[in-house]
Amino acid sequence: MNCELPTGLVVSSELRPILKKVEEGERISHEDALLLYQSRDLNGVGAIANLVRERKNGNFATYINNRYINYSNLCILSCQFCAFGARKRDAHAFELSVPEIVQSVREALSYGATEVHMVGGLHPTLKREWYLALLSGLRELSETLHIKAFTAIEIRHLAERIFRLSIRETLEILREHGLGSITGGGAEIFDDEVRDQICRGKENAEEWLEVHRTWHQMGGRSTSTMLYGHIETYAQRVKHLQELRALQDETNGFTGFIPFAFVPETTVLAHIRPTSAFDELKNLAVARIYLDNFDHITAYWISLGLPLAQLSLNYGVDDLHGTIIEEKIFHMAGATTPQKQSTMTLEKAIREAGRIPVQRDSLYQHITCGSILEPALV
Repeated sequence: MNCELPTGLVVSSELRPILKKVEEGERISHEDALLLYQSRDLNGVGAIANLVRERKNGNFATYINNRYINYSNLCILSCQFCAFGARKRDAHAFELSVPEIVQSVREALSYGATEVHMVGGLHPTLKREWYLALLSGLRELSETLHIKAFTAIEIRHLAERIFRLSIRETLEILREHGLGSITGGGAEIFDDEVRDQICRGKENAEEWLEVHRTWHQMGGRSTSTMLYGHIETYAQRVKHLQELRALQDETNGFTGFIPFAFVPETTVLAHIRPTSAFDELKNLAVARIYLDNFDHITAYWISLGLPLAQLSLNYGVDDLHGTIIEEKIFHMAGATTPQKQSTMTLEKAIREAGRIPVQRDSLYQHITCGSILEPALV
């Protein structure tokens, strides 16, 4: 039975108590989140998420003009879900030099990029001087370029094996050389049993959270992620969201949440069935409802594909990520989506979804607003 409430939303009867909580500004529980995941009323869940999105962000949807750099895939780990990491003798191994990276970012700046997003494997031999020269070289390109770099596990690797300093001391040095924010990658799923099966040897949940907590305490900002659609359960997804919401309550340092579905094709987990569009939209919607202390939910079009990312703007999403230009991690795992988008393409997708396109910076602050056109006129 469907129930129509004062907002005009129509949801299944099982979702009515959750909608009532959202309407009244009450935080939903972990049990509520699990019920949302289990519900077959995708449009009902999406409608509730859309209500939250509209309250937080109005009718604006954002994107960023950025450049992805994967500086190397050489890695001391062998995560089961990963097709990116390599040993030096592997055919798909690569390592960019500092001048090559600087030149790529210089070209991106000429196209209006405001951010470089940079991650890599846990390189076995690169020295402290290499990382500092990289940051300094990028900072010298432009005073306004935002350097968003390194996952939590990369920070731990640098601190423990390369710099041989504490997490905080390492982050302070990196910031002095130009680091603007850290990335949310490597979170996967915050469950020890799951991590033991898909990324054994990687940092545990508390170690990931510790890096971000430390960075936030230093006044820094970061994004957060979730890798889903492999062996995890709905309850484990809720636990993951719970940990993120708790840290955000503590530090308010996360700018946004970016979930992405596992791409199994070329990994040792290739037998796993790829995530459905139904589940991808629902996961975004549940995150929007549950993460009430997060201002932004980003649809990672590299994982979703742009058409589904565009549709997700009606399921709680307010951001379509960025132009990216070149992405290796998902594509080496078998993703067949494009590797880049133009700002015009992203703005057109946003308008067609009935939203107002806005270019943002790395902290999700508005830079320029696209022309406001009726979707039918685009």
